[in-house]
Amino acid sequence: MSARIGILSSQRGYHALALEEAVRSRDCEPVFFNITRLAGRIGDSPGVEVRGERLDGCRALLVRTIPTGSLEQIIFRMDVLHRLEKLGIPVVNSGSAIERTVDKYYTSFLLADAGIPTPRSLVTEDFETALNACNDMGDVVIKPLFGSEGKGIVRTSDEETAYRVLRAWELNRYIFYIQEYLPHFQKDIRAFVIGNEVVAAMQRNGKGWKTNYSKGAELAPVELGQRMEELALEAVRTIGLNYAGVDLMQSEDGRTYVIEINSIPGWRGLQKITDVDIPGRIVDHVLEKTNAKAQTRDK
Repeated sequence: MSARIGILSSQRGYHALALEEAVRSRDCEPVFFNITRLAGRIGDSPGVEVRGERLDGCRALLVRTIPTGSLEQIIFRMDVLHRLEKLGIPVVNSGSAIERTVDKYYTSFLLADAGIPTPRSLVTEDFETALNACNDMGDVVIKPLFGSEGKGIVRTSDEETAYRVLRAWELNRYIFYIQEYLPHFQKDIRAFVIGNEVVAAMQRNGKGWKTNYSKGAELAPVELGQRMEELALEAVRTIGLNYAGVDLMQSEDGRTYVIEINSIPGWRGLQKITDVDIPGRIVDHVLEKTNAKAQTRDK
């Protein structure tokens, strides 16, 4: 019987289907599981399932999305990832690593503590502290603590605008994540890391200060210099990821920073400009990882 590789997502979109095809081409059986249908059993026949189909029978599980939801829903989904790991199922990326990256504050202080350059930031739920930080830094980017693809991000160097944005966020009980704005020629770099290798990288040229592909940035392949490659790999090791998208930015004063790390990165744009089979490389890494684990267990 071929090995079953689970793919956990909220829908069978572009990335889930690409992973399924990559799994199938390696003579394994892809099994799609809807993350919003998870059920954990305790007592008789303990384990994790989706409408009767067990996840803990898989050789490995690839996490493709953690969709938005209530606090209870998010906590439960993460609990299930930890439960699967306790049952001996390799989860890629692990629940702990995903928790470190979905929270920008968690990511930022881990990077800073490891000596990896990251922009000055302040995180608080206190309005006055947040407003003072905006005034002190001058030109800032106000970000949601959780979020991706540039959604909900506001840049301002105006005290009145900062006041209005922060008051609106305060009413919705948001945490204020305030980061200094770095002039960057309206471009940055996404490095796609799998294991201990940067397998592909692209430069994103934004139409404005935002450089997200989802916001219309133009993409071009790029070869990383040694410094950028070392930073990308060190960032991934620091967070404890099997694969990731690492966003790097070179400011106009010549310094290089790690801006963000995505533990469930997309590759639709990157795949258009590289010959690297990205989903195939992810699956190969997972199979190598599980083979090594099996060999260690059998010794």
